[in-house]
Amino acid sequence: MMPNIQPHLENQQVLLLPLQEIDFEALYATAADPSIWEQHPNKDRWRPEVFRTFFDGAMQSHGAFKIVDKATNEVAGSTRFYGYNEQDNSILIGYTFYATRYWGKGFNSGVKALMLDYIYQFVSQVYFHIGGQNTRSQIAIGRMGAEKIAEEEIAYFGEAPKLNFVYRLTKENWLARQ
Repeated sequence: MMPNIQPHLENQQVLLLPLQEIDFEALYATAADPSIWEQHPNKDRWRPEVFRTFFDGAMQSHGAFKIVDKATNEVAGSTRFYGYNEQDNSILIGYTFYATRYWGKGFNSGVKALMLDYIYQFVSQVYFHIGGQNTRSQIAIGRMGAEKIAEEEIAYFGEAPKLNFVYRLTKENWLARQ
């Protein structure tokens, strides 16, 4: 049975709220900074028409979140659950981005921990697709205990395939780090 992949999640820093169509303008205002996308597979996501495709994919996933900074009530970024696989007892977390003012402040690790603690109630492993040139995200996910297991050409929603590294984090490894 597929878990609810769009619950309301919260910790001391952030709210993860199910993404809604009315969130487009606020999320685009966060995403419009080209420096956010420098290491991502699609470096043009800061452009409105390219971001619209990204946002439409997020809405169709039914697993995307708006990340809200609880201290300021500002939209900090977005992330999502996707690709639930009942046979493999797994799911993916990805499509994550943050405004640069949130980089290096523990937001990413806090959001990922919140998501992992929730989803490991339902699955035994989580995968991450990370762009082959996105060293920032590769380092961050490695620090959380995920292991690189493959390299694949991944076609993100509405985009051409690009080289991604596949990382896996098992529930057992996650719990051992707690």
